[in-house]
Amino acid sequence: METTETDIFEDIKQLKKQKNAIILAHYYQEGDIQDVADYIGDSLGLSQQAAKTNADIIVFAGVHFMAETAKILSPQKRVFLPDLNAGCSLADSCPTEDFRKFKEAHPDHIVISYINCSAEIKALTDIVCTSSNAVQIINDLPKEQKIIFAPDRNLGQYIKKLTGRDMLLWNGSCMVHEIFSAKKITQLQHEHPNAKLIAHPECEEVVLDMADFIGSTSALLKYVVNNDSKEYIVATEPGILYEMTKRAPDKILIPAPPNNNCACNDCPHMKLNTLEKLYACLKNEKPEIIIEESLRKKAEKSILKMLEISARLGL
Repeated sequence: METTETDIFEDIKQLKKQKNAIILAHYYQEGDIQDVADYIGDSLGLSQQAAKTNADIIVFAGVHFMAETAKILSPQKRVFLPDLNAGCSLADSCPTEDFRKFKEAHPDHIVISYINCSAEIKALTDIVCTSSNAVQIINDLPKEQKIIFAPDRNLGQYIKKLTGRDMLLWNGSCMVHEIFSAKKITQLQHEHPNAKLIAHPECEEVVLDMADFIGSTSALLKYVVNNDSKEYIVATEPGILYEMTKRAPDKILIPAPPNNNCACNDCPHMKLNTLEKLYACLKNEKPEIIIEESLRKKAEKSILKMLEISARLGL
């Protein structure tokens, strides 16, 4: 007899209880996964939330670097990823050895890395940042401090514009956020003249220049919930529209179109996770995220430095 979707929901619920497990789901996951999750949010916030719990097992429905971050902050917990192939084009655009050489060529530069990077890159980083606190982290550094920013060139360019700081940018990017079509967005704006364009700072500068509001995934969500407008063109991975619709059911949400023949811009890595894979992962306790302890400690140091600065600045 085939297992129904209702059975899977119930089975996952029972397995969580039996194994003292929690499920974390990023905003970009499919709706069914968000529905079974204990916590939904951005990658760092989810990892911090998980670290506060007494769970023995974390199943992170996201991508590889997110599950790594959870393991870095919760070394005593076992961390699993439903599909080990759920990688990240941005993290992949910054190979460890290439970046190590880049860093060594600029020894007088401090390294600030966006959290969307591998554990190895975090270990080569002085301070990790998020799209929410990057500007404040950069502004907190002495004006004369030379900076390398990795791995996202679009976020780096956006920060340069806001801070006026001279930064060396690693030439990485997110395939999802780089593919938005400015031309198609302009056409949408003509069709929906009252719609606000909201965009993630990983988007290209031409899209950000058009935006009414720029912010992290969580910030975009809050903006839609709290803003008075009724229509929004959303330039980020369309998985966020599921939570936006739940929190603001009266708002009209339009996913920004990509520069290809597809109607939407799903992250293929995020969407590798499915409800069935999540169930199998929890049941079989694999695939597991393993990080060698010396690497974990080095990576953790850059995250803790960010949290220390954030706490001092009241972020």
